[in-house]
Amino acid sequence: MTRRRLACAVAAVSGLLVVLPATAGASVPHSAVVSDDPANATPVLVDIDTADGVALHVDAIDQEGNTLYAGGFFDTVANSTSNGGQQFDRSNLFAFDANTYAVSETFAPVVNGNVWAVEATSTAVYIGGEFGTVNGVSSPALAKLDPVTGAVDPSFDAGFTGGRIDDIQLVGDRLIVAGKNGQKLMALNPATGNNTRYIDLDISGTVLHSRGGVTIFDFAVNPAGTQLIAVGNFLTVAGQPRSKFMMVDLTGSQATLNPWYYQPFAEPCATVHPRRVAYLQGVDYSPDGRYFVVTATGQIYDDGDRNKTVCDGAGRFNLSDDTKPVWINYTGGDSVWSTAVTGAAVYVQGHFSWLDNPYGFASKCVDKPDDLPPCAARKGVGAIDPQTGYALSWDPSKPARLGGKQFLATPEGLWIVSDSRRINGEQRYGLAFMPLP
Repeated sequence: MTRRRLACAVAAVSGLLVVLPATAGASVPHSAVVSDDPANATPVLVDIDTADGVALHVDAIDQEGNTLYAGGFFDTVANSTSNGGQQFDRSNLFAFDANTYAVSETFAPVVNGNVWAVEATSTAVYIGGEFGTVNGVSSPALAKLDPVTGAVDPSFDAGFTGGRIDDIQLVGDRLIVAGKNGQKLMALNPATGNNTRYIDLDISGTVLHSRGGVTIFDFAVNPAGTQLIAVGNFLTVAGQPRSKFMMVDLTGSQATLNPWYYQPFAEPCATVHPRRVAYLQGVDYSPDGRYFVVTATGQIYDDGDRNKTVCDGAGRFNLSDDTKPVWINYTGGDSVWSTAVTGAAVYVQGHFSWLDNPYGFASKCVDKPDDLPPCAARKGVGAIDPQTGYALSWDPSKPARLGGKQFLATPEGLWIVSDSRRINGEQRYGLAFMPLP
């Protein structure tokens, strides 16, 4: 998953003026691969009780103007030593300056559960997750906050009574939210939280032996704002078979299901763990909107599945062809949670040890044909060539317990958020910024 700000444009369609978003959820384009040396002075998570064995993590990040907002599971953050080293009580959400990286002393909402999604605008910060209250105010799973003070907007109410929201994006004048709640994928009024019913696709069915109910894990919107792709635990959409993956058109008066579907998405990976059976996890469009990349957990069953099913790997697919992937890069037995496609690279993160490992299993690199490149050792994060599908030399090594669920590509570089304590040997607990050269 990546984030990108939306703007509105006016397009003429069949003689009518239609408001469309000019840019959307695909990553900001980069002309080069980012540095493997993390920026100094960024804030860090603070583990107050190291004996409890609980891993802290940042799961969501977004930027509006000169302010970044980060959400996850934590209760204390700290400025870098160069910014004074002060510690701040922050309950699963904090803000910091995009230039100095100093933690905001005014934005300090108290969220009583994990924040999985953040969408920031000039007038509001929307947060989604697995929480019940914000600042003591009942706000199950979704809230709208003041971007300066963190105060809850009482006029915004999606009507949820619990559940979990995993992703949020403002697309034009619609706040699209996804997760376990309601219709699983919904377009809300960003001012009131009311469901506009613009997306009304009857998403249903759970993957056999999977954990939990019908859920959208992640979605991305193309740069034109005319199309959406989503992955998760579901079997049918609008009455059509769409196991784990859907493409939705956003051009009409009502969102509609696109016929694009790669049939092997419906096939299982080898995993039998209920958490991993619904294996597609992350997705991102290319900056030109011509292709997308999906990431996955699981393990391929046998040699016949290689370069067919996306299991414990990342795969590129062109919108012009739903019959085969352009490439699939396998880790050899470890999950890939998220991706950012910038044009210069396809960044991926998870808890893997390898890329370029199609014959591997159980996190081991295994001998393979001589015409293939050797396994590329990549700890927790890596970059793939968008054209060849092989690992680039970029290797900042980021050991992780589970791995990260989001990137944020900006014109200046790439934010990486996760449960990792270090990247490229430097302490960056929870988040790190990799600048463009």
